[in-house]
Amino acid sequence: MASLIEQAAARLEQLRQAGVVLPESSAAGARPAVEPVPVVPQPATAPAGTSAPTAAAAVSPPARVPGAVRSKQVELDFDALGAMGLITPNAPRTRMADQYRVIKRPLIKNAVGQGAATLNHANLIMVTSALAGEGKSFTSLNLAMSIAAELDHTVMLVDADVARPSLLRMLGLPPGPGLLDVLEGQTDLSEVLLRTNIDKLTLLPSGTPQPRATELLASDAMRALLDDMAKRYPDRIILFDSPPLLLTTESRVLASHMGQIVVVVHAEATPQAAVQQALATIESCPVKMMVLNQARSDEAGAYGYGYGYGYGYGYGYGHEEADAPSR
Repeated sequence: MASLIEQAAARLEQLRQAGVVLPESSAAGARPAVEPVPVVPQPATAPAGTSAPTAAAAVSPPARVPGAVRSKQVELDFDALGAMGLITPNAPRTRMADQYRVIKRPLIKNAVGQGAATLNHANLIMVTSALAGEGKSFTSLNLAMSIAAELDHTVMLVDADVARPSLLRMLGLPPGPGLLDVLEGQTDLSEVLLRTNIDKLTLLPSGTPQPRATELLASDAMRALLDDMAKRYPDRIILFDSPPLLLTTESRVLASHMGQIVVVVHAEATPQAAVQQALATIESCPVKMMVLNQARSDEAGAYGYGYGYGYGYGYGYGHEEADAPSR
């Protein structure tokens, strides 16, 4: 019978022939140092007729965390917007920009509770008109741009003209999901908001058109959404570009949730009877203001003329320059 040393030597020779590299210090009588070999678990054999899951399929996706979705970032072309007559950041001071400062000041004052009365949802402001083509969307955009220049407030501009949305088109942006999709439960608000390259301006598109738009705007989901929007960010002012009051029912439904309403009137074009009829549809709103659009300036360069009807508060009238683009 071979000695233990001979048996060890024979075993070492077998290991060398098998290609195992041994430490230099290993001697014939020394016990070779063996590194621990990690054990790789093998997948269980799948039953006949099925395939074993791949590594990618075996990993479960991370759970969705509410509020973790970031809004999409979009870039606004300031040069193109300026060419359309819109107010843009860092643009030279103009008379029209000053006029929008006059318009926004009482709206902001009411929104923060410093107005003549305490209002519910005071930071929800609807911009509308009696008829189409009076410049409400143009006014909504300029008012949003002006408020975004404020140091202490942010602004969300909502395209609530669900029948004929125009804000994204005016801003050079493609259509996408928005307000109606949120109301239908198809997506969350955070997923459809558009952050812009103006730090304090956020956009909410109208969303996918569908025939039940009026019912959605009048639903409990809409009331809950507006209440959340009004109270979530106390420094945020939310502007709604609404359909004309006399052409659709959506604007009248939306008006019932607003704290303030701005009515845009096309100077020398909108019949007085149409304005009065439009005002009658929103008489329940405590604060109604009017902007006279496309008014002509006098020879001295003063602000254009305006007219009112003694409703709501008697302040906040503003007028655009005669050469401002028609919208």
